[in-house]
Amino acid sequence: QVQLEESGGGLVQAGGSLRLSCAASGRTFSTYDMGWFRQAPGKEREFVAAINSNGDGRVYADSVKGRFTISRDNAKNTVYLQMNSLKPEDTAVYYCAADPNFRALLGGRIDAIDYWGNGTPVTVSS
Repeated sequence: QVQLEESGGGLVQAGGSLRLSCAASGRTFSTYDMGWFRQAPGKEREFVAAINSNGDGRVYADSVKGRFTISRDNAKNTVYLQMNSLKPEDTAVYYCAADPNFRALLGGRIDAIDYWGNGTPVTVSS
């Protein structure tokens, strides 16, 4: 069982930066692949980034590639999302996710992912 809690969201101007954190409970964090998703008002939840359990494999959505960086510190049971050059289109609630199957995080089926946090809101002003 994994419980996830996001933090670090807030209000920033376009072009600014934020770093989101996702703290995980449990002793098996290092065995899980992790991902970040976001959901804008009136939109479905979409994939942002994922990182494998060892931290040496990363995948990004085209919309954030080159601007966002996902990382993890297994000793701290934490995954991060560094967001630079933020755009108003990045405004959304950002969710942390965990699954032992990396493909589940990339497959576009939200219901296939085992664990979710409750989200942290990010607002980027024009």
